[in-house]
Amino acid sequence: MKGIYVILIELDEAKGILVGKKRRFDFQKGFYGYVGSALSGLERRLGGHLSSVKKSQWHIDYLLSAAEIPSIICAETAERKECALAQTLSQRLPAIAKFGCSDCNCPSHLFFCQDQQALEKLVLDVFKSLELNPFAFVTAGRQG
Repeated sequence: MKGIYVILIELDEAKGILVGKKRRFDFQKGFYGYVGSALSGLERRLGGHLSSVKKSQWHIDYLLSAAEIPSIICAETAERKECALAQTLSQRLPAIAKFGCSDCNCPSHLFFCQDQQALEKLVLDVFKSLELNPFAFVTAGRQG
């Protein structure tokens, strides 16, 4: 199944995380939403994100190694709506500049919120505003 997704990420304390060899991101305690696409298959892409055994290659891999994933919100689509989703979220949430967007012109694909329920509701609303039918699954507290 092709689609797009938002991984809901929880950091239980503030952390500085080195991404790659050069870039350090300082994250606040709280919740983050990471926007991604899986036009070659949601199952495979999300399985990779959920795996605790992997080589860190992308920005998100470094963050997930230090975080918990309470849930993921997805929608089936063959259209490239990842950037529209990220741009809409950027109008409503603080963005982590230049995170997860090295292959597009978006300012970010990672957004911060203090409250998990508020983040989930906003993400669901944005999916619906883009005429996508979201579905969510809980990952049972998978730890990085």
